[in-house]
Amino acid sequence: MIRFFRHYVPLNLLLLVLIEALILGGSIYAGVSARFLDVNTVPKELAPLLPKALTFAIVMLGLMTASGLYDLEWQGGIRALLQRLGLSFGLGLITMSLLFYFFPDLLVGRGAFLLSFGLALLGILLSRALFIRWAGVGALKTRTLVIGTGSRAAHIEAMLAKRSRTSNVQVVGYLPMGGSHHFVDHARILDTDEPLPELVQRLQISEIILAVRDRRGGGMPVQDLLRCKLNGIRVLELSSFFERENGHLQLDSMNASWMILSEGFHQGMLRDTAKRLFDLLVSAAMLVVCLPIMAIAALLIKLESPGPVLYRQERVGQGCRNFTILKFRSMCVDAEKDGKPRWAGQNDSRVTLTGRFIRRTRIDELPQIFNVFLGDMSFVGPRPERPYFVQDLTQKIPYYGVRHTVKPGITGWAQVRYPYGASDEDAMHKLQYDLYYVKNHSLFLDLMILFQTAQVVLWGKGVR
Repeated sequence: MIRFFRHYVPLNLLLLVLIEALILGGSIYAGVSARFLDVNTVPKELAPLLPKALTFAIVMLGLMTASGLYDLEWQGGIRALLQRLGLSFGLGLITMSLLFYFFPDLLVGRGAFLLSFGLALLGILLSRALFIRWAGVGALKTRTLVIGTGSRAAHIEAMLAKRSRTSNVQVVGYLPMGGSHHFVDHARILDTDEPLPELVQRLQISEIILAVRDRRGGGMPVQDLLRCKLNGIRVLELSSFFERENGHLQLDSMNASWMILSEGFHQGMLRDTAKRLFDLLVSAAMLVVCLPIMAIAALLIKLESPGPVLYRQERVGQGCRNFTILKFRSMCVDAEKDGKPRWAGQNDSRVTLTGRFIRRTRIDELPQIFNVFLGDMSFVGPRPERPYFVQDLTQKIPYYGVRHTVKPGITGWAQVRYPYGASDEDAMHKLQYDLYYVKNHSLFLDLMILFQTAQVVLWGKGVR
């Protein structure tokens, strides 16, 4: 894993992005060379090619990201991959045509561009085929030793079993630390008295994970672990391992002392100012683009069912202060006529026909842009919940109140990483992603979330 602005990016994903960026940019040079036979004979009005190659690469990488082509946890087959590639390149053709119209300096000629476009598509198909084969043989996997064989180690084994194709971790074995109960596969337990530094060297270990709950009994080989660390071996707490691999803070593996001593959870005037400027810029752009869509949605809501177009509801914001959130009404007016708050369910009968469509496309969230302008919300942040649920969940789930140390958002890390939450258990899982965001939030992570939100909207993930 490579860490950018406190957010972990898998090394194989980073290499894939770099290779495909070179393919996309290089295709412009290749297409122009094929069209004019020699790059040195390119007409002067088409030169220089570098800005045009960079523009094409950035546009296509953005569209491919929004289509979910850089989501390593996606488990679709070849047909779904071709669908997403087709969508990305179809939108790319439209986008580049618009850019050529509004910015004629980017034009490379119709024939040259079509050649470049075809070469780019072939190059991406080839890179994807090689990447799938490369991932299948386990290239770039980190050889890892787990200290412990108890329930904590079993969590690692279970996680890696689910993500065997996408994880960059290869657990070589589990080293017991005096416990009599083993919860991992007994065939993978290392029964050896060999000193830890020698064992690590013999097995070519690059990383050690500490998965032992009780370390006060003196069983932890502290001096050996220190020698390993000084020899360049990474030593990770279990909480840090799950943070890196899953993009969330696993509640049952962390404690308050880890949260206090670990890097992150930063707040400050500079960060808040940059975040506010980012919110205003993105919201203004979204408002300009989405005003016609919002007008049509409002008309359809009014025509289908009586009642107000906008739905106002009290939510809990930063510092546990309540505010009124704005949404397009997607349910019938008497959805909670008994006065008791309820989670929205799958295929909820209270949702109108128009409401089902605007929920699937996330159009119902667009009026919250005005909440962002008023400063009650951020564009990216934890989803704000109703006071009734917040009071209930704060008593049931540890650290639930931590999510209110930042502004809530229209979209967020939990929304793009976990399906729609409709129970206390779902709220606990989503909290783990919210805690990751609170700990590691940055403008880079906000941009990542915006791209992944586009993927959620395009493919209708987590809709209820």
